[in-house]
This record gives sequence, structure tokens and C-alpha cells, in this order.
Amino acid sequence: MHIAEGMLPAPYAIGYWIGAATFVAAGAKSLAKKSREIPMMKQLTGVMTAGIFLVSLLPIPVPMTGTCSHPGGTPLGAILLGPAITALMSIIALLFQALFFSHGGLTTLGANTLTMGVFGGWIGWALFWGLRRLKFTLFWSGFVAGMIGDIAIYVGTSTQLALAIHGTHPFGEVFLAIFTVFIPTQWPLAILEGIFTGLVLKYIAEHRPDILILLHVLPSSASRAELSERGMTR
Repeated sequence: MHIAEGMLPAPYAIGYWIGAATFVAAGAKSLAKKSREIPMMKQLTGVMTAGIFLVSLLPIPVPMTGTCSHPGGTPLGAILLGPAITALMSIIALLFQALFFSHGGLTTLGANTLTMGVFGGWIGWALFWGLRRLKFTLFWSGFVAGMIGDIAIYVGTSTQLALAIHGTHPFGEVFLAIFTVFIPTQWPLAILEGIFTGLVLKYIAEHRPDILILLHVLPSSASRAELSERGMTR
């Protein structure tokens, strides 16, 4: 979803930058607050930012769109650290990719941050918690959140590109044409991201449930039972 440099008209690029800056500022505020409550929050944010940087640096070029397909990593980041912080992690990862790998651009950094950090992060987070309230397991909640959150990133990118280039053609037709081009490469990646997200949550729950408790992914009532079973509490 890394829209290339120069693909967006200046008014659109500026508007997306302003929108992204709003979410990034909220993320910085959320990180500061959580860091006071959770001593290891900054370290976890750094590790998760590096993870997002790496998984989103595996591009598959998509013809005719001026962009590419790749996993996002932001649904998992939102589940673990909160959706607000995901926008902050995304802009840092995307900035380094644009500067050192020409992956995406600086003028399109706002747009790319919105799609990856906001669309992917918030939708993945909302799906995860919605399914958890319906008593879905960690794996299946993570799977759906990762898969649909990944697709949401490309819905956002398709919307941004269609708004920029549709001209006299109906917006819906141009959006559908762009999104259809993404489908052959993105659906398999979305399924893989769903599996990855579910497995990571399941692994942490089985081996370090205290981390998920600390991050409020698991309730404290469940944590005591799980920690006790593993001999991690007195």
C-alpha cells in the first residue's frame, strides 16, 4: 500500500498529512500515558515498530497502481499496544522505508500512515475485541482481525488513489478497478497475516500470559489461573 512519491495531487497529500498528524499526536499522547503505567511500554513499542518495518518491507509490485502489496503488521500492533499508538509506529516505520529504501514517499507519507496505521490498526483492533466479546478464542479473534485489518489497508489505499485519479470517471468504478488489481496478490497475504496474528497471540498466551495481562489483552481474572497453572505465581 506504499503509494509512490508524486502519485497524489498536492491538496490531497497535504490533507492526508494533516489527518495523519492528528492520529500520530494522539498516539504519542497515548504512549506517554501508558509508559507511566507500564514500565516496559517504550521497549515494546520499539520492538513492535521494528516488526512493522520489517513485514511491510516485503513488497510485491502491483501493476498500474503505483504501489505494491505486502503484509501490514498493524492489526497485531493495535491489539497488543492499542490502536492509537499504531499510527505513531506506522509513521516511523514508513519514514525510514521512504528515506532509505525508496519504498513509498515523503509527500505520500501521510496517506500511507492513514491506511496502514489507522485503517489497518483500528479496524483490526475493533474486530479483535468484538470477536473476543463473542467468546471467540485468541487465535480466531487474531486471525480475523489480522486478515480483515490487512484488507482494510488496501481498501484505504484504493480509496485514496481513486479519489486522486478518477477525473471524469465515476469514483466507484475507478475504486473497484484499483481494488480488483490488488486482490490476486493481497488475499493470500491477508490470509497469511491472519494466521500469523492468531499464532503470535496464541504463543504469547501459552508461554508468557503475564505480558498479555500487563497489556490488558487478557483479563486479570484469567491471568491468575493461567499463571498459576504454569507455576509462575506463588
